[in-house]
Amino acid sequence: AETQSAVVQPLAEMEFVITGTLQSLKRAEAEEKVKALGGEVGNSVTRQTTHLVIGAEPGSKLAKAQELGAKVLTEEEFLKLIGEKVK
Repeated sequence: AETQSAVVQPLAEMEFVITGTLQSLKRAEAEEKVKALGGEVGNSVTRQTTHLVIGAEPGSKLAKAQELGAKVLTEEEFLKLIGEKVK
């Protein structure tokens, strides 16, 4: 039986919501990367949301994340977190 322990999941127990337009990744790609690293992806900001990734024109989710105390990441900060090269 294969074990999951070899898989590094640095984003385990974290839930990300992505809002606005990202420059270097499509939203679906960003969501796949979060899931691959063990994180969850939400569509709306809730008490479970730990991180909000903001692209251009983030909209009302930003205020909600700040109100609930989620960590707000720029696209650049998000790319560093997931180990992507910043273009």
